[in-house]
Formats: sequence, C-alpha cells, structure tokens
Amino acid sequence: MNNLLIGLFTILVASIGYFYSWRFHKKGQYQYAIALMILCGLGLYLYVSADFVLHFWDERYHALVAKNLINHPLIFTLYDDPVLPYDYRNWGANHIWLHKPPLTLWTMALSMWLFGINEIALRLPSIILVSTAIYLVFSVGSYISNQRTGYLAALLFSINGLVIDLTGGRVNTDHVDIFFMFFVLLSIFFSIQYIKNEKTIFSFLVGISIGLAILSKWLPALIVLPIWLLLVWDSGKFNLKTTIVQFVIILATLTAVFLPWQLYIFSSFPKEAAWEAHLNHKHLFEGLGGRTHSWFYFLHQIRINYGEYIYLPLLWFVWKVVKDIKNKKRLAVLIWFIIPFLFFSIVKTQSQAYLLFTAPALFIMTAGFFFRINDFKNEHRFKWIFNIILALIILLPIRYSLERLRVFELRDRNPEWVVDLKDLKKENIKKGILFNYDHPIEAMFYTDMIVYPRIPTKELIYDLSGQGYTILINDYGKVSNQIMDMKQVTKVDLTQDIKK
Repeated sequence: MNNLLIGLFTILVASIGYFYSWRFHKKGQYQYAIALMILCGLGLYLYVSADFVLHFWDERYHALVAKNLINHPLIFTLYDDPVLPYDYRNWGANHIWLHKPPLTLWTMALSMWLFGINEIALRLPSIILVSTAIYLVFSVGSYISNQRTGYLAALLFSINGLVIDLTGGRVNTDHVDIFFMFFVLLSIFFSIQYIKNEKTIFSFLVGISIGLAILSKWLPALIVLPIWLLLVWDSGKFNLKTTIVQFVIILATLTAVFLPWQLYIFSSFPKEAAWEAHLNHKHLFEGLGGRTHSWFYFLHQIRINYGEYIYLPLLWFVWKVVKDIKNKKRLAVLIWFIIPFLFFSIVKTQSQAYLLFTAPALFIMTAGFFFRINDFKNEHRFKWIFNIILALIILLPIRYSLERLRVFELRDRNPEWVVDLKDLKKENIKKGILFNYDHPIEAMFYTDMIVYPRIPTKELIYDLSGQGYTILINDYGKVSNQIMDMKQVTKVDLTQDIKK
C-alpha cells in the first residue's frame, strides 16, 4: 500500500510539473521548461531507486565490488577474502573482478564512502548523471535542429522507461550503461561547444569524455569521432589543418585517459585481464549469458523501448538524410544510431541496453518528426489523423514509463531477507563465514562476512575455525545434525525468498 500511495503521489506531482514545463516551452521560456523537467525526472528516478534491496541481475555484483573498492580503490574484488578455492574465470564467484571497466564502480564506491553503504548511495551517481543528461539532450537537440526539437527530445528522454529501469538498477547492465550513455552524450555536447566557441579546451574535454566513456564500458564510445568530424565539417569554421590538430588532441587525450587502466590491469592481474579480454572477444562471436538473439533483435527491441511508432520517425529521418546528404548535422545523428545498431545486430551477444547510448539520437529524430507532422497537419483536411499520430508519439512512451515505475505492482521494496541480513550485520561478528546461503553476493554486501552457498564438511569447519574464523551456517532443513551440533558452528535462520 505504501508503494502505491508514494507512487501515485510521485506520478501526480510529476504530471503537474511536466504540464507546466510544456506550457513554458510553448511560451519559448526554455530555461524554466528544462529546469522543471529536470526536477520532474529527478522525482521519477528517486522513486524507482528507492528499492531497499539489491536487484538480482548485474546490480548486485556491481554493488559488492564497489563496496570492496572503498577499502582498496585499485584492487577490484568480488570475494574480498576468498577462503575457499575459486576459478578466476568465473566472474560471478571469483576474487579479482575485472568484468566491467572501473569508472562506474569507482563512482559508486565514492558515493557509498560519502553517504554510507546503502542502496540509495549506490544508485545516486546514476540519478545525478541521468538528470544532468536531460539538459544535455536538450542542448544537443537544439543545436542539431532547434529548441523545440531539443525540448521534446529531452522530454522523451526524461520519461523513458528503459532509462528509468537502468537508473534504479532493475535490469541487467544497469548503471554501467547509464554511465556509458552519459559520457558519450557529454562528449558530443563538448564537441558542439568547441564548434561554438572555437577553443581548444573543449577538444580536451571531448577527449576526456570519450576516455571516461571507454572506462565506463568500452570502445563503442569511439562513435563520437565521426560525429565530431561531421559536425566540425558542417560548421564551415575550420580549415583542414585546424581540424587535424584538434582531432589529434582528442585522440591523444582519450588515449591518456583510458590506456593507463589497461596497462595497470595487464601488469598487476595478467591472467584475469587476459581472460576478460578473451570474453570481450567471445561476445562478438558467441551468445554469452543466454543473450543470443536473431539479427533483427534490436530492430524489434527499439519498438519496445522507445515506442511502437519509432519506425516512422526513423524512416522519415533516413529519407531526410538521403534527400539532403549535404546536411552533416542530420548525417551525424543518423550515424550516432545506425552504426551501433548495425554492429550490435551482427554480434552474437545482445542485450536491450546495449544501444542506450544511441537513445538521444532516436529522441532527436522522433522530436523532429513530431513537429514536422504538427506543421504538416495544418495543410490538410483530415487533421484528426495527424492528431492521433502526434498523441501516440507522446502517450506510448508515457505508458511505457508508467509500466517501468511499477507503481501498481504488489511488491515489497524492503523485503524480509534484506532486513535479516542487515540485522545480522549489527551483531558485528568478526571474521565471519556464512555457509548454506543461496545468494552469497547480496549477503556479502549487506554483511561484512564471507558467504558461500555450499554446506561445509566437518574437516573444513575445523580448519577455518582453527584460522580464527567464526563459522555460521544457515539452517533451513538441509544441514545434518552432525554438522549443526558442532561447537564451532553458530546456527542462523535467514529468510531466502529472493525474487529475480
């Protein structure tokens, strides 16, 4: 009931805010319109992030690694003290954890160091970045087309259901793809600032932003380079020599940002780094983690993530580019989407958020299409048909946004199993090892213990106890009395009804 009441209140306040934001936009008062939009988006992101539970997919791993980073920022660990043997190739249960680049995890660790180890602090960096991205989408869209297009693109971004889900950590790839999307967008924003101001400092900022995007996910961030070239070419402000010099500055800067991390991990953790590099390569040719789909997976998925109408503005935009190929701004936006779309459609491992960093381009296309239809309808008798199309362009994303907020679901946002683990942490057990708990990653985040799902042997209990460890075993009918009656064992009874 509390979730329903808070959710309905959030939707009501956001709806009022978006209504007045639209009115400011209609009056041309974009500074107020965007400021109010950011506040509304922030309210949605805070609501969805107020799940006091780690989500089952990638977020739990990112959360635990980030927590461990607080104590050793340059050593990325999952099992911080692996007392039992492990396979370094098993990213879900190993020690040194290099399965994701460092920037997202560093930032989450910093947030938890400042605000405490909790779910809100974990998600706060994503909340800040995605709220800031609303303004960036507006700014980029305004430069590509005009302010009203930038405004609508930002509006569609701020309510997008996939963005909401990822910000709250509710779906796989979560905060990593939020960071990646943000820094790709930021680098395009700085590209535009360079064109407007003609100052080299913005080239450095472009390079830094691309480098940070690579440190968030990986090399698809280089899509910014052809976009930069096209926007610079379109401006007509720069001769060939200047363009080459600035491009080299960007390349040198981005390399200086991301390369030290690669050199560090391959020198400090060579076998783990080599294995992860191998996995990255396997993503191209093998479907890993059950994420194998057909070549038209993303063609279908954009309908779900960005509204069933998305094919209309996409086809319209392609037609506009083909019709006027000299318009380099439009071509840059199309490349922003189409090259990643084709690349990730070909590779074998696919996931819905892989194209998130192209979402601003889709929103810019959609906004341009909306206003073209809006202007076009005045020239025809059957305005109601065009009004239906215009309404669906807005209403379908709103529907998906409401679905992702999950206001009307009967769900426990502070489940008993989390409360049990937090209570266990309060007992302040020194050098504790918890056995027979089916979800060790979550348990290690909420407690300060080492956790394994297996039931230990008597010999293992004697050995670990002799090393000074406190042995706890979760008992829910699976453990023999011979084990539970040992004086070295402390019995605990923890709820384990974790839902995916």
